[in-house]
Amino acid sequence: MPHHSGYVAILGKPNAGKSTLLNQLLGTRLAITTPKAQTTRHQIAGIYSDEEMQIIFLDTPGIITPTYSLQEAMMQTVRRAKADSDLVLFVFDPQDPYPSDQVVDLLRSFHKPILLIVNKLDQFNPDDPTIQIAVKNLQERLKITKTIFLSALTGEHLSDLLELLRTLIPEGPAYFPKDELSEHPMRFFASELIREQIFMQTHEEIPYSCTVEISQYEETPILDRIYAEIIVNRESQKGILIGKGGVTIKSIGSKARESIEEFTGKQAYLDLRVKVREKWRDQESWVKRLGY
Repeated sequence: MPHHSGYVAILGKPNAGKSTLLNQLLGTRLAITTPKAQTTRHQIAGIYSDEEMQIIFLDTPGIITPTYSLQEAMMQTVRRAKADSDLVLFVFDPQDPYPSDQVVDLLRSFHKPILLIVNKLDQFNPDDPTIQIAVKNLQERLKITKTIFLSALTGEHLSDLLELLRTLIPEGPAYFPKDELSEHPMRFFASELIREQIFMQTHEEIPYSCTVEISQYEETPILDRIYAEIIVNRESQKGILIGKGGVTIKSIGSKARESIEEFTGKQAYLDLRVKVREKWRDQESWVKRLGY
């Protein structure tokens, strides 16, 4: 039996459930998820493999209109998926406002087969006339190849998506060893897990003004030593992130360390420091230097 392999881009608006879908497809928590929009900033490659197929899923930031350099870099990541992918999963939350012309135009520009993934089936009735109309309009505007209603959260109808992809992915060899889940190094996931806790434990503009840079990562068989810097956008945010008596930064570090240990399966030592890079997210040079 021939082997199939290919790249599949996961696109959609913020909070449509793209990262949750990736995690469910891989059966592990590879991409960070929070209730806040724009949690994903990088393209995260997750590798699904079985005996007959290998799919590299490209989880992308939510489609937005950029207002500063960091957001522009995030949208460049979305646009790069155009060249990398063989087909597109457009994740659509039917309870969200109808996708803008910007979203539709971007998807049309891919010139790739598009599967419409109507997500969050656990939260709505698929027979609702309003939802049916919204889905039909998208099918017509985007020339959708196939539509699947599913729940990324519960995994309902996920097997239907995988079976459909099996018929659409081109023949080819495996690009990665079958036991690999991602091409990203562990220091990338450590920074993401720290950033996830910033999103979970801080509010308003703070999580959107921070990034995480791993200055040192030392791996041993039983313990990883991780030294990380949380970069904030202005001086006033440093005190908020540290908290009175250091309570906030201690809580972020404790929860992030637990997540890292769960991810690696071994103990971790995590040293967190907060640094100010004035208006870093507005400056293209800093955005690039910090890995975006």
